[in-house]
Amino acid sequence: MKKAVFALAAAAIALAACNNAPKENDARQDAPRPNAQLKIAYVEVDSVMNRYTFAKEMQEALQTKAQNVQNTLASKQQSIEAASTKLQQDYQANALTQEQAQQRQDAIQRQYNDWQSLSQRLSNELQAETDKFNAALSDSIQHFLAAYNKDKKYSIILTKVGDNILFADKKLDITDEVIAGLNKAYKPAKKTEVKKEEGKK
Repeated sequence: MKKAVFALAAAAIALAACNNAPKENDARQDAPRPNAQLKIAYVEVDSVMNRYTFAKEMQEALQTKAQNVQNTLASKQQSIEAASTKLQQDYQANALTQEQAQQRQDAIQRQYNDWQSLSQRLSNELQAETDKFNAALSDSIQHFLAAYNKDKKYSIILTKVGDNILFADKKLDITDEVIAGLNKAYKPAKKTEVKKEEGKK
């Protein structure tokens, strides 16, 4: 999941850079001459994910939810397995009639079907929250870079994920500036909600 988020962030930064590119008419007027140099910068995406408060909070929330889902499903699965084991033991000990054994087998099958339905529902809910986070992350990065690049006027802002850029002058690294700007602009929704709830009491 974390790799997917990294990829999303990279795409978001790249898209924002594209959105800030000069329009076709402007490009003809401002097109760099053959000897002119493009103004280029790059951003370390993994650093953004590790140090951008919004990204960290959402990743932690998603990881917690994923762990809760896993624990819930594992607990119910263990109960089904225990019931199945007990049924087998009782049947082998001739403690059940054929009809009783079938009734318990049917009950276990219903539990298993319910477990499958729950697993699908919880997985869908987790995926929906992950998609919502990815969309919000993309939106926040795009909006920030759009404003940021009005003054900086970079021709290209590249994303560095792992070794996708083999070499780049460290002077082109704007990661710290971008992270600082993102964190400054970030307004946690939770704090606002808490204040509203306190006002109601």
